[in-house]
Amino acid sequence: MSTTANPPHRTAFFVSDRTGITMEMLGRSLLRQFDNLQFNEITIPYIDTPDKAAAAVSEINERAAADGVRPLLLSTFANPSIRAALNSANAFHLDCFGSLIAPLEAELGVTPSPAMGHSHRIGDTADQRRRIDAIRFTLDHDDGISRKNWAQADIILVGVSRSGKTPTCLYLALQYGVCAGNYPLVPEDFARAGLPEQLENLGGKLFGFNIHPERLHQIRSERKPGSRYASLDNCQQEVRQAEALMKREGIPYLDATNKSIEEMAIAVLHHAKLQRKIY
Repeated sequence: MSTTANPPHRTAFFVSDRTGITMEMLGRSLLRQFDNLQFNEITIPYIDTPDKAAAAVSEINERAAADGVRPLLLSTFANPSIRAALNSANAFHLDCFGSLIAPLEAELGVTPSPAMGHSHRIGDTADQRRRIDAIRFTLDHDDGISRKNWAQADIILVGVSRSGKTPTCLYLALQYGVCAGNYPLVPEDFARAGLPEQLENLGGKLFGFNIHPERLHQIRSERKPGSRYASLDNCQQEVRQAEALMKREGIPYLDATNKSIEEMAIAVLHHAKLQRKIY
């Protein structure tokens, strides 16, 4: 079977001994560098025994036969026996741990433990509690629902409805343990002389999202087609007024139109100089 074919579609397997989230993030970052190709991405999590590794190899080999070209296989395994099993697959295997552990072992002079899940484990119960508390805070303070405890937020995102505030807040809570609230700017807020009442005296914690009106129109039309809320004219007006409010109040903001949730979260962390609270 040829290994040099370069069809417009390739299958990529992300294989892990736990959830596969780390491998997915790394793998997708790598594959995005090849935007002239389309990838069929398949995640195989919880490969923590030789039998499961053998089953994964069978699935990968079946895909190679069906595609007519070997798939890409990206893995993060510290366990050498699992890595060896995956090396037998008819795939181009990027062993992300294997290529790094050997030079680290040489530098540190310590043999690594082959135990499963070290890259994903919860360090202690305090981390878990912080994550849960952050998620609870974010859910309670989504879209300005609660009028209490806003001063306890690490960051408060503001912007027009459907500009990406909620998913970014949840990502910050889940991945970083950050207590993030968000407040949707609505026409009533634009007529005020100052900030909405809930946000008064919280200026140092505010960060804004703006978005192109055409993109906002598209997003809102999927939710409420034909409504005044989704009309391009209304979207243009809201975006313009929201930007004016943020400039007037000295709220830093970014254009969220073409940014991923991960990019927006990192931008917020960088601006606010917030540190990761969980690992």
